[in-house]
This record gives sequence, structure tokens and C-alpha cells, in this order.
Amino acid sequence: MSESAVDDAIGFIGAGQMGEPMVRQLLQADRDVLVYARRDEVRDRLAKAGARLADSIGELAARSDVVISCLFSDQQLRAVAAGPHGLLANAKPGAVLVSHTTGNVSTLAELANATRGAILDAPVSGTADDIAAGNLTVLVGGPDEAVERVKPVLAAYADPIIATGELGSALNIKLINNVLFAANAQLVAAAVEVGRRLRIEPEALLTALSVCSGGSKAAMYVQSTGGIDAFANIAAPFLRKDFAAAVAAAAEAEVDLGLLHTAVHSGPLNLTELPPEK
Repeated sequence: MSESAVDDAIGFIGAGQMGEPMVRQLLQADRDVLVYARRDEVRDRLAKAGARLADSIGELAARSDVVISCLFSDQQLRAVAAGPHGLLANAKPGAVLVSHTTGNVSTLAELANATRGAILDAPVSGTADDIAAGNLTVLVGGPDEAVERVKPVLAAYADPIIATGELGSALNIKLINNVLFAANAQLVAAAVEVGRRLRIEPEALLTALSVCSGGSKAAMYVQSTGGIDAFANIAAPFLRKDFAAAVAAAAEAEVDLGLLHTAVHSGPLNLTELPPEK
């Protein structure tokens, strides 16, 4: 674990909306990246960009010193990490798995107990544009040596990279952040409703909020996506998942989310009903 990450072989799984630009940034940083992807169009695009392709999850694990996963949910993370053909069973001794999934700490702890290397929780804050600009925010929790080892790798697309402490600390910070963001989004949506009643166009209100003291990052995101309806279509599925994860994590730790829960649950946007995962 003391070796430099400069020569580490990088494996990547989860080359979706956020993951694919991460792979491209790694390639632009002259990293040798091995990718496992099921969709032919993704495989073709990344191969043309310079990535090598793995035919299976097991092959990816066996050939990688650092594996980065960018998956939507705990269920997806377990599906690729566990089992005889998964990442953990086939990992190199001393390998590091970096999970960008915003999920439950209990899932990471369960996987950490089954690996011969290290697992880091590394939830992100930002967009695909931030990745392309190299300024995605990444929080990283886990053993100090493993965190230091992967920082030069993550630096291809992340700045800042914030070490948060023990395994699970980054996820807990991200969940608090996401619940706060969801609560702020509900307040923005409520403000837009009040504005409509006062015969104020939403665009005018959001423009004013961008330079007034009542503005917030949530208001900026709402404005940049084209208004509340567009924001809800784009962001609500992710906020619902993250809010459900926060509620589960809080219940597991016997912590009351208090006013944050009230704001998210009672606002005009539907951010609390999580549809079953397909």
C-alpha cells in the first residue's frame, strides 16, 4: 500500500452519465484505464478514446490495482462487488476499491469485511461539466494510506479532494449535504409558488435570487436547468434516492433528521417517494 499510485493499473466500472467523463479525464491525464461496460456503444466510445476493455468484472478486478466504481445505488454496488465473480473475490491483494456511490455506510462496512484490500467511500458533489473541468468535489473516507494512494488518481477529475476520516465518514457528510440541498430545493420551489401568487415570473424571481441574500446553490441549479419543472425532472430521481439513503442511515444510527426531514417531506416537490429499482 506504500507504492506510488503513479504506476497503479486503474480499473473502472460504471461508465454512465458521470462515470464516462471520469474515464475520459483519466485518459487525458495519461492514465492506463481498463473499463468494464455492458453497453456496446459505451465500450466502443471509450475504446476509441484510448481505454482498454475488460470482458468481465472478475477480469477487471484481477488486472487493477485501483478500481473506481461509479454506480447509482447500493444494490448495483453489491451486484458487482460481491459473489465469486465480483470485484472483491477477484481483487489483487492490497488493491483499493473507490466507491463513488452515495449509499449506506452499512453496505461499505459489509464489503470492507470481505476484501483483501481497502475500500474507500468517495461520494461526489458536482456535475458532468465539473468532471470535464477537473473540479468535481470528492469526499473520501477510509484508511489514510489508501486515501493518499488514490488522491493522484482522482485528481484527474477532482478538485478539491477532501479526506473526511474513517470509512463511512464521507458518505455521512454527503448524505447530510444532500438532505440540506433537498431541503433548500423545497424552499426554492415554495418561494417560486409564492412568487406566482404575487404575479412574479419564476425566471425574474430566480434571476433576482442569484444576486440577493435569499439565493442559494439550490436556486442556482433550479435557474440553470430552466426552472422548477425542469429541475424536478432532472434532479428529483437522484434527490429521492439520496433522501431515502439518508433516512435509512439516520434510522440505523438512531439519529433524528429533525427540521431537515420536515422541510424535504413537506415541500411542494416530490422528493420522498422512491420508486422500486428496475
